[in-house]
Amino acid sequence: MSFHIDDLCNLTDAYLEPDQVRDIHRAYEFGAEAHQGQMRASGEPYIEHPVQVARILADMRMDAQTIVAAILHDVMEDTPTAKGQIASLFGDEVADLVDGVSKLTQISFESKAQAQAEYYRKMMLAMARDLRVILVKLADRLHNMRTLDALRIEKRRQIARETLEIYAPIANRLGLNSIRLELEDLGFAALYPMRYRVLAAELKKVRGHRKHVVKKIEQGIKRRLRQEGLQATVVGREKHLYSLFRKMREKRVSFREVLDVHAFRVIVDTPDTCYRVLGVVHNLYKPMPGKFKDYIALPKANGYQSLHTVLFGPYGAPIEIQVRSADMHAVAESGIAAHWMYKNGSGQSADKGDGNAAHQRARRWVKELLEMQKQAGDSIEFLENLKVDLFPKDVYVFTPRGDIMELPRGATGVDLAYAVHTDIGNACIAVKIDGRYAPLRTQLATSQTVEVVTAPWGRPNANWLDFVVTGKARAGIRNYLKHLRAGEAIELGRRLLTQSLAQDDVTLDDIPGERLDELLGGLNLPTLDALLEEIGLGKRIAPLVARRLARGAEDETGSRDESSRSGPLLIRGAEGMVINFGKCCHPIPGDSIVGYVSAGRGLVIHTSNCRNIAENADHPENWVEVGWEPDVSGEFPVEIRVDTANQKGVLATVASSIADTGANIENVSMDSRDGAHASLVFLVSVRGRRHLATIMRRIRGIPAVGRIARVGG
Repeated sequence: MSFHIDDLCNLTDAYLEPDQVRDIHRAYEFGAEAHQGQMRASGEPYIEHPVQVARILADMRMDAQTIVAAILHDVMEDTPTAKGQIASLFGDEVADLVDGVSKLTQISFESKAQAQAEYYRKMMLAMARDLRVILVKLADRLHNMRTLDALRIEKRRQIARETLEIYAPIANRLGLNSIRLELEDLGFAALYPMRYRVLAAELKKVRGHRKHVVKKIEQGIKRRLRQEGLQATVVGREKHLYSLFRKMREKRVSFREVLDVHAFRVIVDTPDTCYRVLGVVHNLYKPMPGKFKDYIALPKANGYQSLHTVLFGPYGAPIEIQVRSADMHAVAESGIAAHWMYKNGSGQSADKGDGNAAHQRARRWVKELLEMQKQAGDSIEFLENLKVDLFPKDVYVFTPRGDIMELPRGATGVDLAYAVHTDIGNACIAVKIDGRYAPLRTQLATSQTVEVVTAPWGRPNANWLDFVVTGKARAGIRNYLKHLRAGEAIELGRRLLTQSLAQDDVTLDDIPGERLDELLGGLNLPTLDALLEEIGLGKRIAPLVARRLARGAEDETGSRDESSRSGPLLIRGAEGMVINFGKCCHPIPGDSIVGYVSAGRGLVIHTSNCRNIAENADHPENWVEVGWEPDVSGEFPVEIRVDTANQKGVLATVASSIADTGANIENVSMDSRDGAHASLVFLVSVRGRRHLATIMRRIRGIPAVGRIARVGG
């Protein structure tokens, strides 16, 4: 065991101060004592794991506090050691790092998924305070993946899937390329062992066959660069198994088709030289149109910079070339870790160099994660938004002022609005692309100029969730709708409770404060608004609540005049998000209607002859007397079935007749009954029964129409 800690100390001695190395050895002694008697599944003493995690970070030349935290990263979770004890021995900074990595062990959750999601949320919050938390966690996961064989197969698969879905994308987002590639290949091997073995064997065979060709192309590039007086390192770039597998699956191509590309990397001294090299290789081999990407002028979200180009190769296979400077290469491999390399290595200030640029980008991303988690309803929703944010395919667009905005592929104007600021997204009403108005769901493309149009009365639409792709936009829209829904639920809850209380000739104002407080305490609700919201959302039944509140209220307030009784709850039309219209019967103004309080959906309106009334007869307390406002407005969907002769142009004729009445067709389906006849089902928006009658009269006048009827009403 002493060999491993001595090896670690020798490794850190090359770039840390002697007293810092002594702290690392002291942390090892503390950790070894805390984990005394604990063994890993492989049979090794447990302390072996944290030491190996520390060595991974030492290879990245991380600072002393991070190395110490890595050695101690499991003591809070797996031993009785408290955070205060670590702080007193190794400082608050190390204690915070260890706490950020530790799992949530003191809180019980309803499900394993919720516990896991809450753990990720906590880890991201700790990461917001100190990015080194995620570096320790990634190193911890990397060593666990290297030693996965000791676990049972179900556990291996679960950990591998989690690694591919969360940890490898986080490593990629932070620019930790070498860690990402190893995590992906190890995860692939554990999750799909047979596919991994087959691809590995094929790659080994192909590598041997292509070695001569790759060598000749590499020598040709080097020779031409020397002729132009350019100093550069040219290396063949290995394809990683998981990226090969993913490309085969996504593009549905064979192994040979994916591998039929020669890849090289050219590393030079300065960014200017990168562009000179690009000119040389384009002169040596013809470039493929549309395959050039300039990530130097427009870096990726993780700080990655390179020039990418694809050339027509001399042996019929394309040549992929990446050109970058040595500093860019360091950031491409180490990402945010380069920030600490600069501090610990050359002595360069942390506010200089590309390493810090990657660090600043990571901080901006974490700040967005913080905003997302504040708006998320729960940990599961936050994890969903995080996964969305971890798989970006970048698109670069310009604002009217010329600023460059980076968005994932598939992003829309609404995503851009929320990327600028949540308030801009909430007030967005339109978008202009290259000076022309475009639908909000239009996907943006690189180099477009995009202007977001806002208005004080603008507000998010629930339909936006169908097309936005960024986690920040989804979180912003959901947060707004959640608060909007809560306000509407409170209003509906007040109307339902008022109606129920009126059956006992009592108003809400008549209820003594003590009785209201007693009820709220018994229901474990903080305020009257919380109670009204639960009634409006259907989580509590208004008549039952009214019965408890009205108990004795008549005696205290005196008898009521019969005229004070309220009638049915009147439906205005555009009721918002907590009054819904049943899709089983599609009620419209003029229909006789009833209301059903449904948990989570609020009040659902049905026609009086709807089959759902009989199906829910066992819950009479959920049914509410409702009626239409005299001046009800708006448009309401209704289904009509039209039986016609199956002849050319009949659908267009019927649709035209409907449009002539001022109705909008929302959907249409067609069913050919016997070859000679067809049934057309239209979902039409109408203003009420009179409007519907006008439509049906107009359709009956068409010669090809045999029968017409309303569906479900």
